[in-house]
Amino acid sequence: MAELTLLFDGGCPLCLREVKILRRRDGSAGRLAFVDVDDLTYDPVRYGGITYADAMGRMHALRADGSVIRDVEVFRQAYGLVGLGWLYAPTRWPLLRPLVDGLYGLWARWRLAVTGRPALEVLCQGRCNLSTTAKTQTLGAS
Repeated sequence: MAELTLLFDGGCPLCLREVKILRRRDGSAGRLAFVDVDDLTYDPVRYGGITYADAMGRMHALRADGSVIRDVEVFRQAYGLVGLGWLYAPTRWPLLRPLVDGLYGLWARWRLAVTGRPALEVLCQGRCNLSTTAKTQTLGAS
């Protein structure tokens, strides 16, 4: 079993590039696993209950023990597992961490538009309950 399973948007060109880099760095070590949440067979029950809408809205990963991590912490841990932790080390510094985490929040909000993907509402048609997701995102933001 992988130490970290990253949930990614297989329709996002930047996400695919990042996955390719991490896969190449991980090689046959198997520390990382990847799940394309944009695949129609994606089942939230198998992945910590993370809905399609939540996974498309922010980066998520599951540790081997089943605990869920989100946002920049996913990258910190994934890059650390493939020997590139130094790239994200400054994002742990007390003065930079809140800035980086805040910038990631902005990126997550605009990622679909920037990468040429349809809006979440369009992607979710027939796949998710946006009222539940909006409530979760509102609670998580406070």
